[in-house]
Amino acid sequence: MRKLALLLGLAAILSLSGCGYNDFQTKDEAVKKSWAEVLNQYQRRSDLIPNLVATVQGYAQQEKDVLLGVTEARSRVGQMKIDESVVNNPQAMQNFQKAQGDLSSALSRLLVVAENYPQLKSDANFRELQSQLEGTENRITVARKRFTESIEQYNVLTRQFPTNLTAMLFSYAVKPQFTVENEKAISVAPKVDFGAKPAPAPAPAPAK
Repeated sequence: MRKLALLLGLAAILSLSGCGYNDFQTKDEAVKKSWAEVLNQYQRRSDLIPNLVATVQGYAQQEKDVLLGVTEARSRVGQMKIDESVVNNPQAMQNFQKAQGDLSSALSRLLVVAENYPQLKSDANFRELQSQLEGTENRITVARKRFTESIEQYNVLTRQFPTNLTAMLFSYAVKPQFTVENEKAISVAPKVDFGAKPAPAPAPAPAK
C-alpha cells in the first residue's frame, strides 16, 4: 500500500513538472521580482522630487503652476495602493501607468523651466539632483524592460500548448503588460521646422 502511494505521488510530481506547473511557479516569481524592481526605481524618483522642487523653487518662485503640478502629480502617485496584485489587474496597471505618466510629464515641464534660469543651472545641488534623476529614469527604463520580458515569458507559457491546459486547470491568467502611455502621439510623425523663431528668453529673476 505504501509503495502504491509512493508511486502515485511520484507520478503526480512527474505529471506536474511535465505539464509546466513548476515553470509557472518560476516565471511567476520572476514577474514579482521584476515588478518589485520597477516599484523600487519609481519610489527612488518620487523620493528625489521634493528636494528638486525645493531647489527650483528657490530660484523660480514665479513658476508656481509648474511647481504645484509636480507636487500634486507626486501626491497622486503616493496615494495609490501599489502591491503585487497590480500585475494581475489590468485596470490597476492602467491607473498606475497613467499616474506615473502624469508625473513624468510634470517633471519634464519642471526641468524645462529650470533650464531658463542660469543661476539655477549653475547650482551644485540642482546639478546633482538632475544627475540623480536622469540616472533614475535610466534605471526605470531598464527595470521596465526586464519586467516586460518576464511578463512575456509568463504569458507565452500561459497561452501555448500544452501548458495552457495547466493554466486553465490552476487558474493562471495572462498578466497585463506595460504599454506606451502616449501611443497616439508617437504614431504621428514629428514636424521639423528649421524656420521657426526661437522662444524669447525669460526675464531674469529679481535680485534678493
